[in-house]
Amino acid sequence: MNIIIKNSAEVPIYEQIMNQIKAEILSGELKEGDLLPSVRGLARDLNVSVITTRKAYDCLEAEGFTINMMGKGSFVAPQNMELLRETRLMEIEKRLTDILDYGKPVGISGADLKNIIDVLIREE
Repeated sequence: MNIIIKNSAEVPIYEQIMNQIKAEILSGELKEGDLLPSVRGLARDLNVSVITTRKAYDCLEAEGFTINMMGKGSFVAPQNMELLRETRLMEIEKRLTDILDYGKPVGISGADLKNIIDVLIREE
């Protein structure tokens, strides 16, 4: 697992850890049943607090991405494809909202963005 922490980022460190682990699960790099590094080991490797790493692991478990087995560690949970799809759709919606907000001050409309998406789809 290759997690990169950016201390200057606006995103809290625990979210950076969580998002990167989620991305590895969603991409298939981490598979069902794979053991994640221990909380202490990952905290040491990333040079962050154990509390920060624990929070990331707790959030991953709460969202159904991992399972914590007391005394054994955290494992990648069996993935519910509908849950994964919904997670991706929510992320896409958030990003599109950010893009709409980014374009508004300079007069870029929703129709302009639709045209861009249409062009990108055709080029695919």
